[in-house]
Amino acid sequence: MQFPIQLDILDFIFKGLLIGIIASAPMGPVGILCIQRTLNKGRWYGFVTGIGAAVSDTIYALIVGLGMSFIMGPLENPTYKLILQISGSVLLLLFGIYCFRSDPMKKAHKSGKEKGSIFHNGLTAFLVTFSNPLIIFLFVATYAQFAFVQPDRPLEMIIGFACVPAGALLWWYGLTWLIDKIRGKFDVNGVLIINKVIGSVVILFSIIILLGTVFNLYHLPTVDGLMD
Repeated sequence: MQFPIQLDILDFIFKGLLIGIIASAPMGPVGILCIQRTLNKGRWYGFVTGIGAAVSDTIYALIVGLGMSFIMGPLENPTYKLILQISGSVLLLLFGIYCFRSDPMKKAHKSGKEKGSIFHNGLTAFLVTFSNPLIIFLFVATYAQFAFVQPDRPLEMIIGFACVPAGALLWWYGLTWLIDKIRGKFDVNGVLIINKVIGSVVILFSIIILLGTVFNLYHLPTVDGLMD
């Protein structure tokens, strides 16, 4: 009898990690700052920059989650849910296109050679990220597509939300590790390539789940389905 519940928890864990990665991966100002600090100051200063960004993203993730939980009641109708998921997929697609076409270096925050304290590096990254509330739209899109906000499942939602910052930290840890390994070969073109790859992945992913949603191919397993 516990098997379906465990599947639901694993599903929320996976979605939470994926949302955290999607929110962190695009090379915005804080991404450039993270790369610059990794190159100029060392890997752990870059990672602390990512931690500051992850804290900001977590705050916005909770704000969006709480806001959407109040409107999910009227959206219990399957038709409304389908419209919400399709809208989320379209927003993700537009975001991927924007990410692919953008030049993150135009608005990059410059990082000097002076290391400063760990706290200062994390705080400045937090402020840079928190000053850009447009991340709210990305969380709305991902929550809608993944049906992530389900007020009738509080335990699963709590675990899922806890995995959002975990996914963000996984991204920042992996990014700083990669930049540290190829520091002698990394330049501005490397930033542009990363951004285009991320944009391409988001575009492909959003198209797949959009088609899956429209043709009812993408859905969560149900208890009845598992018992059959």
